[in-house]
Amino acid sequence: MKSLRWINLVLIFSLLTACSLSSDGIGLSSIFSTPTPLPPPAVTISSAPDAEEPMRSYLEAFEAENYAAMYERLTQVSRDSISAEDFATRHADALNIMSAGSFDYEILSVLINNPYTAQVAFRLIYHTALVGDISRDMVARFSLEDAEWKLQWDESLILPELAGGMRLAMDYQIPARGNIYDVNGEAIVNQANAVALGIIPGQMNDDSSGTLISELASLCIIDPQEIRDRIDASGLDWYIPVCEASVEEAERILDLNPGGLIYTPYEARFYHQGLASQAVGYTQFISEENLDDYRRLGYQGSERVGAAGIEEWGEDYLAGQHGGSLYVVDPGSGQIVTRIANSDPQPADSVYLTLDSNLQYYAQQALTGFRGAVVVLERDSGRVLAMASAPGFDANLFEPQNYNNSLATELLNNPARPLVNRAAQGQYPLGSVFKIITFSAGLESGLFLPESTLDCQYEWRGMTDQVRYDWTYEHCQDRIQDGNECNTSDSVPSGLLTLPEGLTRSCNPWFWQIGFDLFNFDRGSDIAKMSRAFGLGAPTGIEQVDEEAGQITDPGGLVQAVNQSIGQGDVLVTPLQVAVMIGAVGNGGTLYRPQLVERIEPIEGDPTVVFKPEARGTLPLRSDNLEVMKDALWDVIHNTRGTANFSLRGFDFPAAGKTGTAESGSGDPHAWFAGYTDCTSNLDRYPICADKPDLAIAVIVENGGEGSEWAAPIFRRMVQVYFYGSPQSLFPWEVSYGVPKTPTPFGGIPTETPEPEGQ
Repeated sequence: MKSLRWINLVLIFSLLTACSLSSDGIGLSSIFSTPTPLPPPAVTISSAPDAEEPMRSYLEAFEAENYAAMYERLTQVSRDSISAEDFATRHADALNIMSAGSFDYEILSVLINNPYTAQVAFRLIYHTALVGDISRDMVARFSLEDAEWKLQWDESLILPELAGGMRLAMDYQIPARGNIYDVNGEAIVNQANAVALGIIPGQMNDDSSGTLISELASLCIIDPQEIRDRIDASGLDWYIPVCEASVEEAERILDLNPGGLIYTPYEARFYHQGLASQAVGYTQFISEENLDDYRRLGYQGSERVGAAGIEEWGEDYLAGQHGGSLYVVDPGSGQIVTRIANSDPQPADSVYLTLDSNLQYYAQQALTGFRGAVVVLERDSGRVLAMASAPGFDANLFEPQNYNNSLATELLNNPARPLVNRAAQGQYPLGSVFKIITFSAGLESGLFLPESTLDCQYEWRGMTDQVRYDWTYEHCQDRIQDGNECNTSDSVPSGLLTLPEGLTRSCNPWFWQIGFDLFNFDRGSDIAKMSRAFGLGAPTGIEQVDEEAGQITDPGGLVQAVNQSIGQGDVLVTPLQVAVMIGAVGNGGTLYRPQLVERIEPIEGDPTVVFKPEARGTLPLRSDNLEVMKDALWDVIHNTRGTANFSLRGFDFPAAGKTGTAESGSGDPHAWFAGYTDCTSNLDRYPICADKPDLAIAVIVENGGEGSEWAAPIFRRMVQVYFYGSPQSLFPWEVSYGVPKTPTPFGGIPTETPEPEGQ
């Protein structure tokens, strides 16, 4: 007991002693305890990198569809869960299915939880072609890896509804493709019941073979000799595809049913009579390389789309507005989870062209057996009434249901390049039609007057490089070779001519002299400048079809200037440019933009596009000089000395024009004629003109020869068809309308078709 008391006293004493030791701050607790470590210093938010910049960079890469850059910004765990290829596919597929052509984004807030994790709230607004805007607010989570923020990715960052591996699906509603009509409402392209027409030679009989060939030639706008050649080159049991026609168009030949005729019905988008094939164009299935682009525009991918001409230009009108319902689907069960959005389809519009089907038909028929082009414009507005290019092609061959579609491969490989629209894309030297330009430059320079004269002989020796010969010399040589004397108006020199008479006679020496003098008076670029002011060397602005610009250059020397003065050298023009140019001469100086579309008409309501004439420039000619030129061009047709007077004899219409024969560099020269009607100024003398707008026409026959012999008659036919509704006289090379004599009239033309100059 005493010992316990003693122990207690010792403990109390020790405690008191410890409490009394305060001078050095050391107490008993320091002696009997282990020291406690201090807490680590607090970390502030500013010690972590900014999380907004990597979020913005990720979304910018998404906008650019740079999926590789997006993938590089994912955490390692995320990259381990999906390959770069699958990552890109998921995003591209989602955009395609949504038809999202673009999107906007907005970063809403940034929260850094600690130095190693962050959250960024953002908004995506997808702009879709089918179901409108789709807006979603989402949160992206980041982890710090190697001092950089990396995104923790899953599919909910595309759309929240895709979390857990859900997929998108679009139920498409596709309207029928719109029709294409001519200016009078006649169908050029529509859905129709058609027949593929062909021949099996072994089933032909002597009694009906002539009928079979002539009926097919007329219906198909094809040279009957071409059909005969195909028959001769085939076996008796071979099927020879010829063309297609609507059931209504083929009614006559089907009723006759001549021996050897084979016809196969089908229903599809149908191109009637191959009218204006290069201008109207055709449709094709969407190619693999263009599929994504069309999916973003709301296409399913199985549709046929415009591939050329009006079909391509008018795709937005002719395709209508697709409709669709966007769903989220469970890929495991295939069940619909939810519908995100939907829209109803809108019917397609119809496109009404400025083309006149009747005039177009006869323009194409006039080129049967030739290569070349015909352009017919409404002179005072720029409406394209006909645009023919030969050889043409049958757009129905691109239709899979057509039994004759095996010819499509042959068409694509044809060395004559029938898909090229020679009217707007063919580039040619203009020859003597270009003298209109040189005439204008000469008068406007002040160096020449309408009263100026030149003695037009066979030869022009103004330059030492060579002797140049007038066209009359060539005609004289031809007569000598035939054993005749040079005693006709086209084989003797033209003699003393005023400048307007020089244009009427197309005297080469007169225009060489103008080019020579302008160059030597330091005005060497005047003709080139005048050419460009007349619309040559630049696109016409037609827009609805592809076109080439041609070529007009400032001459680099005297030889080039002299060659340019008669439309040779490096001069290249398109027939469409020439039609616009001659139209401006005829209408008093206004260059109109040629247009092919009269109106775009929806199923209900007013037209959304309506033709309006568009003036693109004015000829830089004084009115008195323009009148002098118009009088000279009138005389080309109506004066006995005019170069077209003989070939257009009996042509009782108020018209003016210019012949042209252009050296082609291969084979015979190209035959040109450019002219216009002038009813507006002659209504009292020509009753046929009543209520008919005037025309401007350009014709080229490749390697045809003389413009007066081959191109001028086609000009006459276009005028006759326009005013009378049908041809009134045969061509010199025809046995009946649309049937040329055999062999082909321009026998010197090579079998292999050269490409148009400049292409």
